[in-house]
Amino acid sequence: MSGRGILLCAALTLSLAACSTEQTDSRSSLTQREKDSILAGSQIPGAKAVKKTLNTADSAAARMSRIDSAQQTP
Repeated sequence: MSGRGILLCAALTLSLAACSTEQTDSRSSLTQREKDSILAGSQIPGAKAVKKTLNTADSAAARMSRIDSAQQTP
């Protein structure tokens, strides 16, 4: 590829990248937790495993919170 072709390709790539960042998508404002929760409620394979993982993480966080509060007030 000639120098002119490389320059044209780079300019095209940069312009496409600039266009893609201007578009706002409502899904991009979701947190990872919210995305995982939506996935857990779907019917796709592996959704049950995601739901189980979220429940386990919630349980562990609640347990750690109870332990922390117990250590603060003996």
